Amino acid sequence: MVEAEIIPRLMLAHRADPRSERPGILPTPDQIAEFAALVLEPDCEDVEGRIVVLIEDGLALDSLLLDLLAPTARHLGHLWEEDLCDFAELTIAMGRLQRIMHDLTARFRSEPAPDPHGRSIFLMTCPGETHSFGLSLIERFFRDAGWDVTCAAHDLHPDPIRTARTGWFDVIGVSLGSETLLPALARMVAELRRASRNPSVRVMVGGPIFTENPDHSVLVGADATASDARVAISIAESLLDPRARPC
Repeated sequence: MVEAEIIPRLMLAHRADPRSERPGILPTPDQIAEFAALVLEPDCEDVEGRIVVLIEDGLALDSLLLDLLAPTARHLGHLWEEDLCDFAELTIAMGRLQRIMHDLTARFRSEPAPDPHGRSIFLMTCPGETHSFGLSLIERFFRDAGWDVTCAAHDLHPDPIRTARTGWFDVIGVSLGSETLLPALARMVAELRRASRNPSVRVMVGGPIFTENPDHSVLVGADATASDARVAISIAESLLDPRARPC
């Protein structure tokens, strides 16, 4: 349904209305809750109309992804934690968000220009972390910015230490949503630094726990954190040492 009906109509709305390039009014918490409820519905029919209205109101694609889909994913996680939806409903809803995100970005964005600096990033979730939607958003934004992205979320049996040891990465980004896994993340960051082929590798962390408590990034030994994907790219660029290149 998303591929055959929703996306073509969104493309027409996006191209026909010049207001789609303007920032628009950001979705409110009530609108995010309503959108999450729509995504949870079995038929998911009204999602199309809701997105089209937001685009017609001037919501740009980046904002659609980061100010609607990302907080919707967080809201769905909250509903599950409060036993307001079950795991099967959550899984189906998150799959719908993933599909909408990939289809929107594939159709609304042109191929990114290659980065002349050849910047590379390895993205992963902290071992034990089950939520990866935010990591998918980060991956998409870094690719669009011209970075070479390796994402462990695509591996059935990820081995982040081996990946860090065998590949060259300027930055390693790790996502975490639960405070209970902070000690595990601290150990992982230390292991990634020891294993990395790049002795000057920079480590960034992200996720809801760091949005609420940015100082936690210091506790786990990271170089920086970012509140969302828009900020993450500029921070990653600022961390890079131009002298540290693969050899």
